[in-house]
Amino acid sequence: MLEDASILFQIAGIGIIVAMIHSILKQMGKEEIAQVVTLTGFIIVLFIVLHRLAELFSQIKSVFLYQG
Repeated sequence: MLEDASILFQIAGIGIIVAMIHSILKQMGKEEIAQVVTLTGFIIVLFIVLHRLAELFSQIKSVFLYQG
């Protein structure tokens, strides 16, 4: 249970950091770099979610294909 909450906090932390960097870069007039930072943050979160989904499907597979 604690591990599940830590994943949510990691994703929220990444979102907050990316939002802060995006707003700072946008105020400096570097909209292109701000968009790249936002896209990079999205890709990082996407990889985290895909990794967790792969673990979930692995656990479901082991439950239904138990050969004991």
